Amino acid sequence: MRIGLIGYGGVGKAFTKLIVDKSSMLKEEGLNIEIVYIINSKGGVYNPKGIGYNKLLAFSNGGKSIIEDYDENKKITPDFMLERKDIDLMIELTSTNKETGEPALSYILKALENKIHVVTGNKGPIIQRYKKLEKMAGENGVHLGIGCTCGGALPSVNGGVIEMAGSEISSIEGVFNGTTNYILKEMEDTGCTYDIALKKAKDFGISEANPSFDVEGWDTAFKLLILTNVIMKEEKNLSDIKVEGITNLTPYDIENALKEGKRYKLIGRTSRVEKELNMLVKLEKVDKEHPFYNVDGKNKAVRYISDTLGELTLIGGASGTTAATASILRDIIYISRVARV
Repeated sequence: MRIGLIGYGGVGKAFTKLIVDKSSMLKEEGLNIEIVYIINSKGGVYNPKGIGYNKLLAFSNGGKSIIEDYDENKKITPDFMLERKDIDLMIELTSTNKETGEPALSYILKALENKIHVVTGNKGPIIQRYKKLEKMAGENGVHLGIGCTCGGALPSVNGGVIEMAGSEISSIEGVFNGTTNYILKEMEDTGCTYDIALKKAKDFGISEANPSFDVEGWDTAFKLLILTNVIMKEEKNLSDIKVEGITNLTPYDIENALKEGKRYKLIGRTSRVEKELNMLVKLEKVDKEHPFYNVDGKNKAVRYISDTLGELTLIGGASGTTAATASILRDIIYISRVARV
């Protein structure tokens, strides 16, 4: 399988290392992955015979920029790659643009039009144009892998699409954000303020330098919107979701909840009542009977409620760069199996 990689930040670099570490497993799977392109905002690298993994890792581990210091083609753009059509699958890992989904949306559309499979961890295009992307993939006989956009290692998309197939979903709810979950646990355990817990999350590398998407509830809203549109076959927008975060939570609130035998969780929920669909993200107190009560630290969870298959709850899934990379590889393996690439 010949792969073009757009976006070479932490997840992109970790992907290179992962396929080296998993080379024996991939051989057993009958999957030979060759990275032919690596492209970021500064340029790109192209080798039609495949870019050697050892050289890639040497650059990454040595702190050099493969785009700036690699001794082969540097003036490579996504358009150049997509016009050549010499790859089987494109991995798209650029930064999320929640307003337009660009430039990733255009890259993905062009790849699908050119009959190239796509795997992405970018929420922006999926939030903005999932229906169009799904239709384009179907018309061109290729696959769009989006598992990394909804909880990384937690198989929330597969759980809804595959395991709940044939049923009508009446409710989706989840603890989708590991950063906020860590902060809430830290406040419970130590009695500290939100600000102190957030600083600890940053110090341990759990939170981004700019954590606003996480703590204000938007990351949870992104994931809820994607699952709602993909699994419940809706065409909702972010404006359809009432979003609240955790920034106003106090140690006093936490203490009172614990006295009640309850814990705070930031929950995203879509529920259908007759023909009306309600979507919200907010802090909720859950008791010991609730399946999310023991979803601690960086763990995440999703629960589906259906008419014929009952209730399905998935809990766990590692967080972080490696987990995100592993979910990218999971989608690639699935596509390889069903499309026989």
